[in-house]
Amino acid sequence: MKKFRFFVDFNKEEKWLEEMALQGWQLKRQGFVYTFESAPPEEVNIKIDFRYFKSQNDYIEYCQLFEDSGWKLIAGSKNNGNQYFIKIGENSNDDIFSDNASRAGRYKRLSQMMLFFLFILIPLIVFSYTKGTFNLNAFIDPKSLYLTPGLWDMSGVDFWRRFIFETPFAIMRGFSLSLTVVFLTTYIILTIKSWVVYKKARNKHNIYH
Repeated sequence: MKKFRFFVDFNKEEKWLEEMALQGWQLKRQGFVYTFESAPPEEVNIKIDFRYFKSQNDYIEYCQLFEDSGWKLIAGSKNNGNQYFIKIGENSNDDIFSDNASRAGRYKRLSQMMLFFLFILIPLIVFSYTKGTFNLNAFIDPKSLYLTPGLWDMSGVDFWRRFIFETPFAIMRGFSLSLTVVFLTTYIILTIKSWVVYKKARNKHNIYH
């Protein structure tokens, strides 16, 4: 079974995954969607960390460290960011984090990752705008997506021939523009939200650096 959900608050995501396990759905993979497989309903303890790794060996050692502490990786990868662990040791601690600072730090790493992509995206938009391939006026005047000189002054068969020929390209330009704006807006919102949650976590647990 696949489900689409979007979380910035790790605590809410953990609670949702635990509720899914109670309903008999065990998390197997997480990417653009969550992939579950049928399993006996059970009460589980799931925790999420957020980390990227430079090498596969570092990632293997990271996972092994958690497993030695009674927590097994159920979803995640070296480049995935979100790492999902389930408690397997009866005598293990109920949390994968040793202190409040490390618990709140995952939000900081998430926001830093979002800022990284945001800083990559903005120069690309500026470059495209200066080259004329990114035209915000298209939201107001869709005709600007058509680049054939004098198209809108034409008439008859000549107009329709050129209009029909260029329409697929205009649609692609409009789609690319819309997608870029959506990505930019999403990154900004997520960056702000992740920092807000991080600050709340710090204030809640009296974490100071």
